Amino acid sequence: MKPLNAGLALAAALSLFATVPARAEPPKNIVLVHGAWVDASGWKPVYEILTKEGFRVTMVQEPETSFADDVTAAKRILDLQDGPTLLVGHSYGGSIITEAGVHPNVVGLVYVAAHAPDVGEDESALGKKTPSVLGKTEGVIKVTPDKFTYLDPVQFPKLFAPDLPRERAEFVARSQVLAATQVFSTPLTAAAWKTKPSWGIVAGSDQIINPDLERWYYERAKSQTTVIPGASHSVYESHPKEVAAIITRAARSIDQPATR
Repeated sequence: MKPLNAGLALAAALSLFATVPARAEPPKNIVLVHGAWVDASGWKPVYEILTKEGFRVTMVQEPETSFADDVTAAKRILDLQDGPTLLVGHSYGGSIITEAGVHPNVVGLVYVAAHAPDVGEDESALGKKTPSVLGKTEGVIKVTPDKFTYLDPVQFPKLFAPDLPRERAEFVARSQVLAATQVFSTPLTAAAWKTKPSWGIVAGSDQIINPDLERWYYERAKSQTTVIPGASHSVYESHPKEVAAIITRAARSIDQPATR
């Protein structure tokens, strides 16, 4: 009887194994989305680390002409991805990935000192409820006659990037991408964090978005949250190793069912 029992046990084990869905490799594609007043070049330190880790990394260069235009720019890049993709957004880029993240290629979201509004919300109104140092400082946000915004280049280094080398901070201040006023006040029509796993990075000394607002966003989204103490709003550029490590951990923790 022992051989028979052993055979039955083996058959039962094989049957149980057959019911477990096959698993695929974690996503290798990562798309990085920048925030307002800057461009994708600030992601270079993070990009270099992630590519060395074996990821295929693409950056979105959104025009900042309207929220719809910026979401479309992100979706255009997502359409080009060849499989599951981790979508990462900094600052205003968080609003973009929240809207664009419903794209079928997106399997997870990472918010880097970022906004994460819900459907019907906009980051401008939410920012006023929990104001940052920038929000409390008069005259820093400048507006052109045709309603595009930028930060006073003199104030930019100490508010946006005080932990970057002075020369770099001044360069970023002088190479700002002007953002249409409407990009900050357009209500969202989708909230990808409701259906997809997310991670959040709080920049501990952020003066552009209140760190308490970042914490609130991530708690509401049930994001796995990390605080980087002392980091400015430019955390992705001033602390690239820490930011890249969190993105890497997020990507490798997403285990997707294999297609059959």
